Amino acid sequence: MTKIISFLLSILFTVPFAFSDDRFEKWDRNSDGKLAKTELPEPLRRNFERVDTDGDGFISEQEHLAVRRPGSASGPKGSSSSGKIADIDYSGTGNPRQMLDLYLPEGYKDSETPLPLLCWIHGGGWKGGSKDGTGILRKVMATGDYAGASIGYRLSGEAQWPSQIHDCKAAIRWLKANAEKYNLDPERIAVAGSSAGGHLVAMLGVSHGVEHLEGEIGEHGDFDSEVACVVDLYGPTELLTMSDFGGAMDHNAPSSPESALIGGPIQENKEKANDASPIKHVSKDDEPFLIIHGSEDPVVVYQQSTAFEKALEEAGVPAILVTVDRGGHGKGFGSEPADIAIQFLNKVLLGKGELPVDQTVKSVGATR
Repeated sequence: MTKIISFLLSILFTVPFAFSDDRFEKWDRNSDGKLAKTELPEPLRRNFERVDTDGDGFISEQEHLAVRRPGSASGPKGSSSSGKIADIDYSGTGNPRQMLDLYLPEGYKDSETPLPLLCWIHGGGWKGGSKDGTGILRKVMATGDYAGASIGYRLSGEAQWPSQIHDCKAAIRWLKANAEKYNLDPERIAVAGSSAGGHLVAMLGVSHGVEHLEGEIGEHGDFDSEVACVVDLYGPTELLTMSDFGGAMDHNAPSSPESALIGGPIQENKEKANDASPIKHVSKDDEPFLIIHGSEDPVVVYQQSTAFEKALEEAGVPAILVTVDRGGHGKGFGSEPADIAIQFLNKVLLGKGELPVDQTVKSVGATR
C-alpha cells in the first residue's frame, strides 16, 4: 500500500502544477492574482522555477493555465475567448509590452447603461511581471457589475521613466476612445495595481493635467487620461524616502528597482525621482483613493502609504487607508482587503452602499 501511495504521489507531482482553477484561487491567499513560492504546498514548490516562465518570482494565472492546459492559456491576438479580448495594441507600435487585455462580462452589450471599468496594472518592480496577472480584477468582475482590463507597459530594462506612465495613460485613452464599442462608461474608469503597479495607478490618480507625463503614444490624443478613482495596493509613493525607515532593500543603490526606473541612482537624480513620486503631484482635484498596505512590508515600507494618505487628506482629497496588521509585501492579506476594495468601487462607481473607513484588518498566514 505504501508503494502504491508513493507511486500516485510521484505521478501527481511529476506534472508540475497540474491543478484546477479553484486551487489557484484557494492558494492565492492574498487575492493578488499571483502565487509566491511560499503560498504553494510544499511538494509543488520544487517545480516553481519551471512554471514561472517570465522569471518575475511569481506564478501568474496565465502561467498556471499554460501548464494546466498547454497552448490554451490565451486566445488569438485581438480575438475574444470566454469574454477576454487579448493583446489589444493600444499604442500602435506592435510592442507586446504596450498592449492590454479586455475582460467583458456576459451580456455586456445588452446592459441598459454603459458598464464601469476596472483597469489592473501589474507589479514587478517596473522590471518584471506582465498583464497576465490580474490581481483583484477577478474578484471584482465576479460581482457581475464591472468590465475589466489588464494593462501592460514597457519595463525599465527597455525604457525609463516617464515611459511607464506614458504607456498607462495611452491605454486609458484607448479605452475611452473605444468605450462605446464595448458598452463601457468612459467617466467610470477605476484603476488598481499592486507594488510597482500601485505606484503607476497612484500616478494616474494625481497627474492629470501634468503635460509632460501624458506622452504622445497612440492615436487618441483628443481623449483625456483621467480616472474616476484609485485602488493602490502597497505602491511606492516617494522614491527618495524609501530607505528612510529600514526595510530589506537599499532603494538608494544604483542597482535598485527605483534607480533602474529613472535611469540612475535616485539620490543623484533627485529631480527625476521626485517627478516619478506620486506624493509630489498631489493636488486638491485628485481622484478618491483607497490605499491598502501591510504594516510589516519589508520591500515598500508602510510609511510610504501613511505619508501619502496624509498628503492627500491635507489637499482635501478623499483617501482611505486599510492597514493589514503584520502583513508583508502583499503577503498575508487574505480576502478582506479585496472585499473592502469592492465596497469602495461600488460606492464611487455605482453609488451603492457606503464608503469604507480607515481600518486595520488582521493578516492571514505568513506575512513576509
